[in-house]
Amino acid sequence: MSNPSAQTKSTMAFLAQAVIAFGISFTAMGIGIANLPLDFWQRGFLLMSMLFLVSSSFTLAKVVRDQHESTKVHQRIDEARMEKLMAEHDPFKVVS
Repeated sequence: MSNPSAQTKSTMAFLAQAVIAFGISFTAMGIGIANLPLDFWQRGFLLMSMLFLVSSSFTLAKVVRDQHESTKVHQRIDEARMEKLMAEHDPFKVVS
């Protein structure tokens, strides 16, 4: 049986890889937008779209994580209730 209090942690290498990948992709997209043969307002639109996409991606990731953690908490509560009921149950008790 798994330990419900144990949390999985990301390694520093995974964190570094995620930060580096985000930095490279964000920088490459910015450079790509800057080098497009477009008017200033068109570049501005693409830049604002890129920033909105990044912020909505962070929001989505947070919502998914919070939803997952909420489910884990409910499972822990249900398991604790079941364990308490099983501990209190006496199979030899006579019910009259």
